[in-house]
Amino acid sequence: MAFSKEARRKKIKTRIRGKISGTAERPRLAVYRSNRDIYVQLIDDAAGTTLAAASSRDKDFTRSGNKIEQSKSVGTLIATKAAAKGISSVVFDRGGFLYHGRIQAVAEGAREGGLKF
Repeated sequence: MAFSKEARRKKIKTRIRGKISGTAERPRLAVYRSNRDIYVQLIDDAAGTTLAAASSRDKDFTRSGNKIEQSKSVGTLIATKAAAKGISSVVFDRGGFLYHGRIQAVAEGAREGGLKF
């Protein structure tokens, strides 16, 4: 029997999280995509804390364009928050989602903002 979408994504997410983890110098850039919004966090797994977060629901975020353009601007927003905290290099965690569309747009926006993967 085939996996459901949720079970498949959970399996992929577990496999990814077994290989990567974030530190204070190089945190994990975790991405979650819902149908309407996109959420991004910089996580220090060693301490178990979130260093910075951005989403398309933030008060300082202006909704304009389609969801891919919004995702790209969320990527640049997290990059500016990371730069303010002195973070320049991250580990990208796509959270079981395919590296395509909005997930790819977040990564491109973060790279344009100055983060190194």
